[in-house]
Amino acid sequence: MYEDAIAPHIHSEILKRIKAAEQEHNVKVLFAVESGSRAWGFASPNSDYDVRFVYVHPRDWYLAINLEDKRDVIEYPIVDEIDINGWDLRKALQLLWRSNPGIVEWLQSPIVYVDDGAFAPAARALISDIYSPVKGIYHYLNMARNNYRTHINSDSVVIKKYFYILRALLSCVWIESNKQPAPIEFHQLRSLVEDNAIIDDEISALLERKKVSQEKEIAAPIPVLNQFIEMTLAHFDQLKLTESENPYDIEQLNKLFRQLIAR
Repeated sequence: MYEDAIAPHIHSEILKRIKAAEQEHNVKVLFAVESGSRAWGFASPNSDYDVRFVYVHPRDWYLAINLEDKRDVIEYPIVDEIDINGWDLRKALQLLWRSNPGIVEWLQSPIVYVDDGAFAPAARALISDIYSPVKGIYHYLNMARNNYRTHINSDSVVIKKYFYILRALLSCVWIESNKQPAPIEFHQLRSLVEDNAIIDDEISALLERKKVSQEKEIAAPIPVLNQFIEMTLAHFDQLKLTESENPYDIEQLNKLFRQLIAR
């Protein structure tokens, strides 16, 4: 499904920039993926390439009194629609322990640029034990609610905002049902509404339009989708979600961290 998502010359340029980042910062990239709409499955022709990566420093970099003062992200300005940045391994594992949706989504991306074969498989194996469904629902629910209030209640709507909202809401439904992270690929999430022909048809039509339109293409509001969004938001607003203390033993992440920097 994603064979044509990244053109060969773009793929080569992304790998070139990843290699340049390694050399500039004296790091090793363990894992690099596409994280935005191209990975989700509803990119526009001029959508950015949202490249995200996890990197590791040499071991001695971490054995420092001032470790907490060191920068643990690498960021570059967007050039030629390529948006590339990454997190240090220690930061990535800390965020995984907290069920951060960013790292959880990166680990599920269907478009992978770099994979050292060690970090990603080990991290994925830990997700089912670490992941907090409550945190996941809160994250996606807030994303859907904020986008709906800001972008939908007007006479015109940027098409991609509908997909941001629908992806977030369907992620909430998935997490509620499965108690596990939702897939990031939209075609999997929309299977949750395939028995609702009206909603499914509206999504299909909007999806086809999105794939051939520019990134900020405008459309009129779609009442049936608005009603579906409002009903789903109301459902989750009525839930009483309580988060307990993370029971996961962080020493397992410490062990993985030590193994990876030793390599």
